[in-house]
Amino acid sequence: MKTYAFRLKEGADLRQEIQKCAKKNKIKAGVILCGVGNLKKAVIRMADATITKTWEGTFEIVSITGTVEKDDCHLHISISDKTGKTFGGHLKNGSIVGITAEIIIQTLDNTDFKRVMDDTGYECLVVEEN
Repeated sequence: MKTYAFRLKEGADLRQEIQKCAKKNKIKAGVILCGVGNLKKAVIRMADATITKTWEGTFEIVSITGTVEKDDCHLHISISDKTGKTFGGHLKNGSIVGITAEIIIQTLDNTDFKRVMDDTGYECLVVEEN
């Protein structure tokens, strides 16, 4: 296993930067081990896969989890506003870091992640042991 830790500064696109790390480091199978920080814009697809919402303001990243590989990532995030209201869903491009974000990705040995269209109508995770 290998671990990648990085800090993002204000203005970075959170999802795109996680994907860039996976691609740059040729990650075949990784998981978000930890993520904390702040967003000034959040773009999140809700549980009903057709609804995407955008919020602007200041939001704390309460949690982020997901799978990453060099060609794609599947990330879920929970954020809270200044009143403590917490909400989340599927992290989309356009979610912009506010003050900072700290991300740690851990890789899985002898494993490859791939995404294949299946009967759900989505590209879903296929795990291959090597």
